[in-house]
Amino acid sequence: MSFHSSSAVKGSAWRAAARVIMPAPPPPGPTRADPDIPVFRGPGLPGALARGLAIAALVMLPSLVIPGIPPETAHLVVLLALFAATLTAYEYASPYPGLLEFRFGAPYNRTRYLVVGLAALLLALLQRHATDPGPLTETVAALAAACGHLLSASASPVALLAAVLPESVDAAERALVRDGAGLAFVLGLAVIAVSGGAMRLGLWPHSARPFNVWINLPTFEPTAGSDVVTRLRRQSALSLGVGLALPFLLPGVVLASTILMQPVSLTSPLGYVWGIVLWAYFPVALIMRGMALGRVARLIEERRARMDPALIDPDA
Repeated sequence: MSFHSSSAVKGSAWRAAARVIMPAPPPPGPTRADPDIPVFRGPGLPGALARGLAIAALVMLPSLVIPGIPPETAHLVVLLALFAATLTAYEYASPYPGLLEFRFGAPYNRTRYLVVGLAALLLALLQRHATDPGPLTETVAALAAACGHLLSASASPVALLAAVLPESVDAAERALVRDGAGLAFVLGLAVIAVSGGAMRLGLWPHSARPFNVWINLPTFEPTAGSDVVTRLRRQSALSLGVGLALPFLLPGVVLASTILMQPVSLTSPLGYVWGIVLWAYFPVALIMRGMALGRVARLIEERRARMDPALIDPDA
């Protein structure tokens, strides 16, 4: 085979592999140029507005559950909710990817939203139990106490978080922080186990369905550097390592804030809820991202293996 024909075979094979592994970025409107490349469309303006409203409701949820929130604090929460809703609606209304990863990889982002929402609701009910107890808050308090006692070992992240609180915090508030952190930590472990099992079983993303790297990983440049699978695995390992270390490192941030600047408060009602939610969410989000990147790398390898006959050079 001549040099030109060999180059043509390699070029056509590379284009075929790119269609399967990393389809080209879709135009903002419908196209019929190539029926083999799937066209990914966003949720549209109504879907973007609905997601923005969902984020706004999540931001305001603890303020609505906990009684006695001061009016000035409530006004600030409303402003933050409007800001978060605007950013979310803009991200989903745009025909091109921005910063949100796995935008077309449902239910990845829905799972993260449910984790934050459920953790915020449970912690808000735990705060409400102190001033307005009821059957539901008693159940949440009992569950939180069980989780707190289960994870009260001196080397656990929950115990470290409770230990770095200022000395002025009394025993009851320290126990409340321990119980809330234990409840959020157990919730995060459950979500990681379910998500990891789904990825391990090949349920997400499914190998039989198209997965567009460009729109689901907008900050990842697949054509830069070394092989895309190697880079995905490197980023996966980095996300997993940082996610596993964060529960032990974040209490140090609380301690440093106490020494160097205004201390991070976990004793005010909203500070308690969002402080523990973020402490539990960031490690879960990074671990989920690491598992997802590893799954995408395996998916690309599987598709490359199926494309092997088309990628063989007859003159090799």
